[in-house]
Amino acid sequence: MNTVLIKNAKIVNEGRIFEGDVLIEGEFIKEIASSISHKSSNCKVIDAEGNYLIPGGIDDQVHFREPGLTHKGDIESESRAAVAGGITSFIEQPNTVPNAVTQELLEEKYQIAAKKSYANYSFMMGGTNDNLEEILKTNPRNVAGIKLFLGSSTGNMLVDNPETLEKIFSNTKMLIAVHCEDEATIKANLEKYKAEYGDDIPVMAHHLIRSEEACYLSSSKAIELAKKTGARLHVFHLSTAKEMELFTNKIPLEEKQITAEVCIHHLWFSNDDYATKGNFIKWNPAVKTATDRDALWKALLDDTIDVIATDHAPHTLEEKSNNYLNAPSGGPLVQHAVVALFEAHHQGKISIEKIVEKMCHNPAKIFKIEQRGFIKEGFYADLVIVNPAKPWSVNKDNILYKCGWSPFEGTNFKSRISHTFINGQLVYENAKVKEIKAGKRLLFNRE
Repeated sequence: MNTVLIKNAKIVNEGRIFEGDVLIEGEFIKEIASSISHKSSNCKVIDAEGNYLIPGGIDDQVHFREPGLTHKGDIESESRAAVAGGITSFIEQPNTVPNAVTQELLEEKYQIAAKKSYANYSFMMGGTNDNLEEILKTNPRNVAGIKLFLGSSTGNMLVDNPETLEKIFSNTKMLIAVHCEDEATIKANLEKYKAEYGDDIPVMAHHLIRSEEACYLSSSKAIELAKKTGARLHVFHLSTAKEMELFTNKIPLEEKQITAEVCIHHLWFSNDDYATKGNFIKWNPAVKTATDRDALWKALLDDTIDVIATDHAPHTLEEKSNNYLNAPSGGPLVQHAVVALFEAHHQGKISIEKIVEKMCHNPAKIFKIEQRGFIKEGFYADLVIVNPAKPWSVNKDNILYKCGWSPFEGTNFKSRISHTFINGQLVYENAKVKEIKAGKRLLFNRE
């Protein structure tokens, strides 16, 4: 049996940091104590003195591009980057090619991941205007949830029929995750800018085309419908100050029927960065103003926002180098999300306990993920050691994304991931991913 003893770590769990040891046996955390002696001659010992031991990150929103878009990324390449970045579990979205909108197509993705994924995995079932019967077949035990695009971010997955939406919200007991942008508002804004600039719209207009109004209109409708039907709603990648009034921090997370997520790029960048980053920070929803960013940070810290994710969505350099109208939205983030948040900690914006709450504990609670997201005896040993004082710079040589670029290129980070464990196996150590595909299918504790 695989046995590892992590000693002298600053263990971060459930709102506190304490120094201690953690013993891993097989796939699980066997013991947590202030001091644990060597249990056997074949026990691997890691001295983590001065470093933080955190639960592996659970990224509730990624696009790993397989099947059908594997020139951009695939489950193997992007899960490899994820474990190097301290993300040990991911929930992938259905807008692959073909879209995962039938049970058969959804299961095909699971079969690919079972062979190729370094990290633990789940996939969302996609909703369309006409697949309610398929949605209702989804197994709540081994599928993360239902994903609806209420703005046509990618492909043919726009769900814009009010009757269909109400039927989905009324009939499924599963968590419904939504991308909220109002399509009519975006189209009207785009026509206005086309009239002014023709095909040469500057990328600086992106947050004005995919505007605050477009986000708020769609989010408020989704929330209104969730309240009307009693649906369990999770709103992805919030980007505006105005939307914060739609959510509450007045009740514990476990009692919330409507939860909220923010992504790394909306916390890090603002519209001022379009001048230097251009299409490389073109996302949907758009990166908006510094005022919006400040409001998102405030809402995150006061628990109006419940989860931090990445919306990792790679495109090739060639695709991103097109003009604004032809450059796709999205960017790669899983390798750099945890260290970016540790950088925010160094800047005094967030505590390490809060990072762990939003990236590890809360995704596990919201999706009811079984035995993950915490450092607890009997839980799977998905663990990450973070060295808070090992500076490094992001460059082409250390980027693991298949697309080969990052919006963080040239950024200096003070903290570095030194070790990542997946199900008790050490899969990443000292800047090297081991060829161990230890990922397992996530299971969910749902009635």
